[in-house]
Amino acid sequence: MADLKTDLASLKIDRSARDRGGRLGLWIGAAAAVLVLAAGAWYWATQAQAATVRTAAVEARTEGAAGISGAVLNASGYVTARRRATVSSKVTGKVIEINVEEGMKVRRGQVLARLDDTQVRAALALAVSQLAQARRAVTETEVRLREAELNLKRQRQLAKEGVIGQADLDTAEAQFDSLKARIDVGRQEVEVADRNVAIHQTDLNDMVVRAPFDGVAISKDAQPGEMVSPVSAGGGFTRTGISTIVDMSSLEIEVDVNESYINRVSEDQPVTAVLDAYPDWRIPAHVITTIPTADRQKATVLVRIGFEKLDPRILPDMGVKVAFHAPNEARAGGADAAPAPQARLLVPKTAVRKSNGQDVVFVLKESRVERRAVRVGTADGDRVEIVSGVTAGEFVVIDGPPELADGTRVRVQGD
Repeated sequence: MADLKTDLASLKIDRSARDRGGRLGLWIGAAAAVLVLAAGAWYWATQAQAATVRTAAVEARTEGAAGISGAVLNASGYVTARRRATVSSKVTGKVIEINVEEGMKVRRGQVLARLDDTQVRAALALAVSQLAQARRAVTETEVRLREAELNLKRQRQLAKEGVIGQADLDTAEAQFDSLKARIDVGRQEVEVADRNVAIHQTDLNDMVVRAPFDGVAISKDAQPGEMVSPVSAGGGFTRTGISTIVDMSSLEIEVDVNESYINRVSEDQPVTAVLDAYPDWRIPAHVITTIPTADRQKATVLVRIGFEKLDPRILPDMGVKVAFHAPNEARAGGADAAPAPQARLLVPKTAVRKSNGQDVVFVLKESRVERRAVRVGTADGDRVEIVSGVTAGEFVVIDGPPELADGTRVRVQGD
């Protein structure tokens, strides 16, 4: 009997143990919920409230000749030609001959192309015939005038002798005066016909396209068989030019200088230019003039710079960097001397802000920004030199909210 009670007791469910396990699960669930809420609060406090910004690295650029020590201003621009023309015909016509190729040197007046002149020559021949006919008509009238003059003299003599009456004499005088007036009209017709011939001769000359000045052909824009016109025609089947000619002796440099630094530029100021294609070649130059107007969109002023001596390596539309020197500064080294490299720290212009009349930037430090006062140097395109306040490799804010302050938590756009 005892064994049966023991067996039945072993089958009894321990409800106290089950209650303890349920309470433990509830505690674990509550703890997990607290952790999720804490994580959400941390994200909201650190990320959702962070200002979104864009950054750029401080660039350390090692300059060659353009970064010459002692330069008061650096800028970049392009080589341009003061005399450059896309040569076209004065009239619309079909090209039958092209005598120019890219890179060819041409002289003023040299024939570049010829147009079909069949109709123009026919019109000229007709005008010449009309001129000859007008001259023959005048000659015939002059012969008849001499005859009328002799007849008038005879009539006057007969009238004195009383052989004829006054009516016959009046008829002879009227005929003489009529022929004389007809000669004047004929001579005017000859003049008109002569001018008409000159017009058609000019039209014929316009069928030949000539170079307007000495230079080099940099493009060939038409081929034999194509139509050319001095004005643009619809459909795209008519060319508006034969060739583009550049006067290589008129090459100069045009650079855009920020209007904040234009006071550092003066006429005849010495300049050192460096072509992007030849970074170790220093080219002596000088300021020609400053164009007396500003570009309100870019806040720049155009400056023209002339080369001291031209070189075949200098070509139109080449990129160039220039260094403006103090007017009384002597530039050391020859045209082919390469200066010692010099590192410059550059940042985008949008990274520099004004605060209480001082230039400042915001440097990214982990997830926050640090406000720093900087000293700004010269402009270089869309970038500006930072003389002090930052180091190479640091990241500065280039786009962020206006209320950005020292220590503000930020989130970099794209992260």
